[in-house]
Amino acid sequence: MSCMIKGKMRAGLLVSMFLGVFALQAAAISGGSDAGTLKQNLARDNKIIRIEPDRQRLLRNPQTGWVLYATPGVKEDFWEKCDNMQIPGVGTVKVSDYAHTLYIRTSWRKLNPEENVYGWNTDPMLKMLIEGARARKMRLAFRVVVDSRDKGYDFTPDFVREAGTKGFVWRGRWSPYPDDPIFQKYYEKFVWALAKDFGNPDEVDFIDGTGLGKWGEYHTTLYSTEDEKPRKPVLDWLADLYLKAFRDVPVVINYHRFVGAGKDWDDNKYDLDSEFLLDEVVEKGYSLRHDAFGMGLYYGEWERDFAKKYFGVRPILMEGGWITGKIHSFWVDPRNYRKGHPEDVRQGEFDDSKEARVNMMDFRVGEMESWFHNTFPLVQQFISEGGYRLYPDMISLPTDVAKNQKLRIIHRWNNLGWGYCPTNIPQWNQKYKVAFALMDSRNRVQKVFVDKQTDLSKWMQGIPAVYTFDLRLKGVTPGSYYWAVGLVDTTKDNAIGLEMAVPENMLNAGWAKLQEVTVR
Repeated sequence: MSCMIKGKMRAGLLVSMFLGVFALQAAAISGGSDAGTLKQNLARDNKIIRIEPDRQRLLRNPQTGWVLYATPGVKEDFWEKCDNMQIPGVGTVKVSDYAHTLYIRTSWRKLNPEENVYGWNTDPMLKMLIEGARARKMRLAFRVVVDSRDKGYDFTPDFVREAGTKGFVWRGRWSPYPDDPIFQKYYEKFVWALAKDFGNPDEVDFIDGTGLGKWGEYHTTLYSTEDEKPRKPVLDWLADLYLKAFRDVPVVINYHRFVGAGKDWDDNKYDLDSEFLLDEVVEKGYSLRHDAFGMGLYYGEWERDFAKKYFGVRPILMEGGWITGKIHSFWVDPRNYRKGHPEDVRQGEFDDSKEARVNMMDFRVGEMESWFHNTFPLVQQFISEGGYRLYPDMISLPTDVAKNQKLRIIHRWNNLGWGYCPTNIPQWNQKYKVAFALMDSRNRVQKVFVDKQTDLSKWMQGIPAVYTFDLRLKGVTPGSYYWAVGLVDTTKDNAIGLEMAVPENMLNAGWAKLQEVTVR
């Protein structure tokens, strides 16, 4: 039975109960007065294993950690620079030792220059970025931008316009109306092609399921009519398209106060329909992101309240808003960032991220150097404290059992991160579970036992989760084994699915070796 605790007071009671159980087990093992009672409920020879966490090592788990940004406009030495980042007082570091997802944000035109031609197969820079990420064991993520405003070229392919798509011109750049049926026909074809080649969750961390509106953030969206009647139908069409095409990959949307509307910002006002529309797509299966962390005017009370509402329901991905180079005057922010001090902005972004309990933070294009040069300690701090970081601190295991005997394992888990492990999103569908394995003397897994009651999405920072797992060793050949524990992917024949925050010297192929056990 799962003993999931949802409040700090109850968490304290649970820990006391759990420690009491371990104390009683110790008494039973040593022949104490409670041994007769416990014999009916607990394996007589259980041993308590205590584990100290690893708080520093980068865990290459999905939906958590740092994201490295790239566009096809980067220079050919992109990966060389990423592999040779010079940090004052530290030396040379590789960005891929800190970030394990490469986020490619680019135009539909780049990815689909001609009908039935796809840039990831033909564009040298795109291929360089993708192949470089794979060589560094990084996952991929994508945003496909359609709108050409503020861009140096038309972001929608010419063949879509030439087919008769209706659109508008802004400062010499053409963009399509997203409610146009010809646009939707070609866009659907493209999204399905993208999903065909990038729908594997082992390779792709997330997809931006929007791409419309200014900067692809799905605000300042213009339609073929001025009354914005297409707003909801277009969002429904878009959400259904991405969720059907990317069934196994998390799909995200900006929780913007003017989502799908014709505005981007209006002082600190908000559109009354935005929350309702976002609620609908989240219910369908979207996760969340925002692109203005650290911006006092644009990441305000509306956004903070929305993030609080959905913590533990959907993961939140962060992107900083200010570009601290020559493009933005970040010192005009109401937070009073100091001119010439980009570290103020980095700290502001970090503080917003911690408050929202985000799962992922960004090294965006042009900003990567700033994080490493100005606020390098925050980079490691997020690895240690952000997202999710799971480990068991106590496990009670039998050490001598008979074949087919009923036995009991009690295990307690913690999350060191301020975020959460989103096993509750539809694309994951609770596929990650705690499992115990019997390993032979050559560290080969002989038998796996999955504790199906475990729900990793409920493991919150400061609230331990305790489970009692009863099982029988059916089909196990008598002999000597080691107990091991791991977080497995039940869709892959219970292979290890997530890395745990345990010392590396305990690990063997993702399993943490715990204790010898004899099966008679």
